[in-house]
Amino acid sequence: MTEQVDALVIGAGPAGLMAAEKLAEAGRHVVIAEAMPTPARKFLMAGKSGLNLTKDEPMPDFIGRFSGGAREALGYWDTGEPDFGPSEVMHWAEGLGIELFTGSTRRVFPVGMKASPMLRAWLARLRAAGVELRTRWKWVGLGDGFRFSTPDGDRVLNPSATVLALGGASWPRLGSDAGWKPLLEAAGVELTRFQPANMGLRVHWSDAMDRHFGSAVKGVAIHAGTQVSRGEWVITRSGIEGGGVYEVAARIRDGMEAKVDLFPDLDESAVEQRFARPKGKLSIGNWLRRVLGEPVKIALLLEWGRPWPMTASHWAKRAKALPLRHDGPMGLEQAISTAGGISESAITADLQLRALPGVFVAGEMLDWEAPTGGYLITGCLATGRRAGQAAAIYLDRTEQADGWSR
Repeated sequence: MTEQVDALVIGAGPAGLMAAEKLAEAGRHVVIAEAMPTPARKFLMAGKSGLNLTKDEPMPDFIGRFSGGAREALGYWDTGEPDFGPSEVMHWAEGLGIELFTGSTRRVFPVGMKASPMLRAWLARLRAAGVELRTRWKWVGLGDGFRFSTPDGDRVLNPSATVLALGGASWPRLGSDAGWKPLLEAAGVELTRFQPANMGLRVHWSDAMDRHFGSAVKGVAIHAGTQVSRGEWVITRSGIEGGGVYEVAARIRDGMEAKVDLFPDLDESAVEQRFARPKGKLSIGNWLRRVLGEPVKIALLLEWGRPWPMTASHWAKRAKALPLRHDGPMGLEQAISTAGGISESAITADLQLRALPGVFVAGEMLDWEAPTGGYLITGCLATGRRAGQAAAIYLDRTEQADGWSR
């Protein structure tokens, strides 16, 4: 059974919902097909830690955090004014009735620190605009239309325009399983290899680190080339994770050597004074406990600081540039987001697939990446907005051309 629809959006995450919103604003009847039982599961999971919606910082600083072959899909480089930057995201959220606040690091959160009130308000606005959400509709094939596996059997939708917003390859249990990859490859869409982004790093710890599993590492800085992260991170049984690691994870994944500054607020001479305390007959561990008094920093210094220095000056240098010894990034299934996906060469300037006219793409399907801290969600909203607007323009032009031909 084939059903004709005006506009189809596949994927009900932030990018897909935003695309549906722009299509509905243009007067289109929109059907959203979502494989999971409920929409925006990854968005809700992100909200459990506070829903960092965006980061209120100057646009040059903001866009400098995006990378990847298709980063121009965000629309931040080809216009004089940003299509949908931090200020626009905040204005949009407030339009949903969500009160926001900006923290000391310029990160922007809902006052309630949850994603669910925003999602409820957003879905209500979409329903009022006539948007139809169909859950448990999994896209499984292309042919004379888009074929779906549904609770009522296979269904085929034949849309006049489509926006794909199915996510990347991270957190597959929440729906982003890259099941679309073979479908698009078979259609001739060029893809780049998926890699984990915003992921932890695997570390094979010595037995001495067991007691520190679950401990937070605070007040340090990780340097990866010119990029510096001052965020908090956590020591786990399998490695290190947390915002402070994610911020520089892409550079480390790509081969950049990383160093940890255990005392980023002190210069080297001040740190050297701490290590000038005589060791006497104390063991290295007991001496460091008296010198530093911070168990987690001491543990990292003992773990990654070998061969141990012999002088106060060398201890200070080691503590200010401690090698971050790791065994590679954690896998895609553990990553918050992914790099790779649909390549820049596969899309037009308006996010239309060259191999599939009338089909537009948004969100993490595209080959761009950014750290956590508000950048990811803003990027998904921005690409969804662009794709939805472009699909609406495509529909208008198609109808005008059909009218002219008649």
